[in-house]
Formats: sequence, C-alpha cells, structure tokens
Amino acid sequence: MSKALIGIVFVSLTVFIYRFMTRVYHRFNLPFLIPALTSTFAVVLLLLLVGVPYDTYMIGGQWIDALLGPAIVALAYPLYNQRYLLVKNLFPILGGVFVGSLTGISSGLLLAELLGFREELLFSLLPKSVTTPVAMQIADGLGGLPSLAVLFVMTAGFTGVVVGPSILRLFRVDDSLAKGMAFGSASHVIGTSKAVEYGDYTTSVSSVAMTLSAIACSIFGPLIVLLFYA
Repeated sequence: MSKALIGIVFVSLTVFIYRFMTRVYHRFNLPFLIPALTSTFAVVLLLLLVGVPYDTYMIGGQWIDALLGPAIVALAYPLYNQRYLLVKNLFPILGGVFVGSLTGISSGLLLAELLGFREELLFSLLPKSVTTPVAMQIADGLGGLPSLAVLFVMTAGFTGVVVGPSILRLFRVDDSLAKGMAFGSASHVIGTSKAVEYGDYTTSVSSVAMTLSAIACSIFGPLIVLLFYA
C-alpha cells in the first residue's frame, strides 16, 4: 500500500472518529466527553488493538498536524470581531494573565515538591499551562524533558475543560471575560476550543489569555527557577 493511500486511510479514520465523538458530546453534553479527549483515546485504543505503529499512523496524522497552525491563526477572526471590547478590558485581562500564569507555575512546582519529583521532572511540569510548542521550549531551556512537558500540557488542558465548567458553576462565575481568562490561561488551546461554546467574546479573551500566558510563563518560569533552584 502506498504512503499516500495509507495517509488517506488514517486521515479519514481520524476525521470519522472525531465527528462521531462530536455527535456523542452534543447528545449527552458531558464535560468528560469532549471530542478532543474521547477521539484521542479512541484512536490510541484502535491503534493498539490493530497493532498499527505510531509512525505508520503519522503518515496521515502529519497532515492533520500541519493544520494546527492555520487552526490557531483562525482564532484571530473572533479576536478581530471583539477587538473593541478587548481593548476596553485590557487591564483586567493583563491582571488575569499575571495571576493565572503565576498560579499555573506555582501550582505545578508545589505539586512536584509534594510528590518529591527530581528537578528534571519539576522543570518539565513548570510550563504545563501554556501551549505545547512554547512549553517544550521552556522545559528544554530549564533542563527539563520536552516530551514529558507535552504530557503535562495535555493533562492540564484536558483537566481544565473537563473540570473547569463545574468549578465555574460552583463559584457562580457567569462573566464571559472571567470564563475566557480561566480557559485560556489554565488550559491553553484545548481550553480555547471549549471557550468557543460560550460565544465569540469568551473565545477572543481565551485566545488572548493563551497567548499572553505563554509570554508570561517564558519570563516568570526562568526567573522563579533562578531564584529558588539555582
């Protein structure tokens, strides 16, 4: 079988699984059934059952991976539509990013200390709340493991979108700005995909928070490591 055909098969399979899981999510509307999470488990389980190596799957998977960049750029559309509201709330957004970034970093470090992680694992956990490419660079620069940082980033993202809505309801957080800040600063891209369900303004705020949190973590992370672990 040619590589092109293998690629088409796995792309089609992935899209089919995602569409199916999306229908399941809309049918039951439960946070833990978000398509990004259930589709990932379904694809991994299928590959294990059939015995297909990851490298073989990625012949087609890389085509989907290549669309990640354009998908993120597409978030600029709701951002543009809500630009005036974003400028109007600039200082609350900056304050939220500041607090969210420090909370994300400090919670990761505290958890690592309590579990007795060695520094290599600790530095891999530190950037868990920022988007994957940035987290990998931060972890690598601090002496952590980029591949492990990806795992922590995914865990933070999925935890945020599964548990986040319940936390917002528990504390009666109804403001669109607050919801966007929470999802973007705590759960990066995955959180922003969840924010889409709350409207364009929440999506725009989440997109801004995600971007600014990546910048903030790039600054605060090394500073904290320098102060406490040098």
